[in-house]
Amino acid sequence: MSLLWGIDLGGTKIEGVILDPAQDHRQVVRLRIETEASKGYNHIVGRIEELVASMATASGEPRPPTLGIATPGVLDPRLGTLKNSNTVCLIGHPLRKDLEAALGLRVEMANDANCFALAESTFGAARGFATSFGVILGTGVGGGIVVHGQALPGRHGIAGEWGHNVLEENGAPCYCGKRGCVETVLSGPALERHYRSLSGVARPLPEIARRAAGNQDPHATATIRRLVEFFGLGISWVINILDPDAIVIGGGLSNIDSLYAALPPLVERYAFTPEGPSAILKNVHGDSSGVRGAAWLWHDDEVETGLPK
Repeated sequence: MSLLWGIDLGGTKIEGVILDPAQDHRQVVRLRIETEASKGYNHIVGRIEELVASMATASGEPRPPTLGIATPGVLDPRLGTLKNSNTVCLIGHPLRKDLEAALGLRVEMANDANCFALAESTFGAARGFATSFGVILGTGVGGGIVVHGQALPGRHGIAGEWGHNVLEENGAPCYCGKRGCVETVLSGPALERHYRSLSGVARPLPEIARRAAGNQDPHATATIRRLVEFFGLGISWVINILDPDAIVIGGGLSNIDSLYAALPPLVERYAFTPEGPSAILKNVHGDSSGVRGAAWLWHDDEVETGLPK
């Protein structure tokens, strides 16, 4: 089997990886560059070109026939343009078509949360589980569904997008046009804003989490309590509909250790699960899960991944 090439296109960074499936998916190359999204859509396409060229140089390998890309947002199945992206300059553009023209190769593309869920289900925390739900809690909030090794995109490409269910009535405005979405409550920036509203001081989320863990700061404790309470409520809706064997948490907030002990009793309270909740697991591959899932999108041309072509 050929080496697997993947790219994770994020709002602040673009990461590339080359995996060797013949050696238990050993990482051959891993590179990261800044997205520089403020410079616009065409600049991002150019940055991806630069990264692919650097990957080829670093590995000494020719470009592959197919490249997997994890994207913020999804391709509209009807129009072929990107939608639902918090990197708003990508919205409305035929990203896959433009990248195939720029790179001269076939591009397989899927939402970054689907790629995260696929990686953790295939060779991560949810390996061996029939059904899993991958949650990304970071700058945004996303989700992906994997059933028997296949990521499910859904009819409109939005399966698993629980981040845009309304969680807090009349809450903060969301870029999607609604108010009080899960993303406006549980994302890292949302929690930092909440802490600042309580304390009058701006602190990054890792520091807020440390202060809460050390019982140093009542405002930090209240902020993390808000995260846990609303997360338990929001994820209970997913469990009631999907009933997954496992939930894998990724993104920067997955490093808040108190989540894993505090969530199960909340989920049991809110969800229709008298037998106990789904397994709630921390990811194995950290911030490389998304890019590893992107590489896996085209792991074998003869194997159907369940992702949109």
